[in-house]
Amino acid sequence: MPRPGKGSAGELRERIEHHLERLGLKGLDIDAHLAWVNTTNPGEIDAVECLLAQAVALKRERSIEWRIQGSGLKERKTMACFDWAFQPKLDRRVIDDLFTLSCVTRHEDLLITGKSGTGKSHILKALILKACEQEWMVRYSRCVDMVDDLYAGLADGSYERRMKKWCRPALLVIDDVGLGQLKRREDEPTAAHILFTLLDRRHENATTAITSNIKLSAWGKYLGDATLAAAVLDRLAANSIHIDIDGPSYRQHLARQRAVSHSLALPTETAP
Repeated sequence: MPRPGKGSAGELRERIEHHLERLGLKGLDIDAHLAWVNTTNPGEIDAVECLLAQAVALKRERSIEWRIQGSGLKERKTMACFDWAFQPKLDRRVIDDLFTLSCVTRHEDLLITGKSGTGKSHILKALILKACEQEWMVRYSRCVDMVDDLYAGLADGSYERRMKKWCRPALLVIDDVGLGQLKRREDEPTAAHILFTLLDRRHENATTAITSNIKLSAWGKYLGDATLAAAVLDRLAANSIHIDIDGPSYRQHLARQRAVSHSLALPTETAP
């Protein structure tokens, strides 16, 4: 075991910083730790344990941030800013249970339906942050973007590699089934085929959470194959939690508030 070097307090501090940098812990507040040691005069073991605890906290913070940045999430939402009073029909106990992440540990899927602006995406974006706090691998994508990525894989020969990447996360959020145009060439499989393949591989191995603003009966038309779309929904029904948010659009509500404050024409509710 290497013997500790000698030198002045300044030299010792520089060596400590060098050791921490080699361990990937650059940024740990050594001065605060030394001030605490000088003030409280703890035992040697207590001083070491305190420093290691700070190091672990720093590593965990960086791990969480790395997972959030790598998830594909562009907007961070939390349930602290969710307006529960605006959706009184939404059972808060059901949503609170989602945030225990027990559905993820049980590999259950999740389907949230309802018209645009009712909070579907908000809930799942907040759920992604919660999963990142547990240092799980997560991924977020709009349905149209995920399908486009896999179509690109068919074009350049990387389909299987891309599919494995989508299958890997413990929690995969596929947002907005029903929004955006799904594009494909005649010789390519339908979006329904791609989605079924993905869900089939992830089924009972990992959690897939999906939001949709269209009726389930319209999935066949949107995904391009009624038979396979029915198979997708059947797979979801076998092992999923289905939450339907029956309420008004919060975005329309905010638009009305802005219109009133600026004396503009009031927007009208749109059908899903």
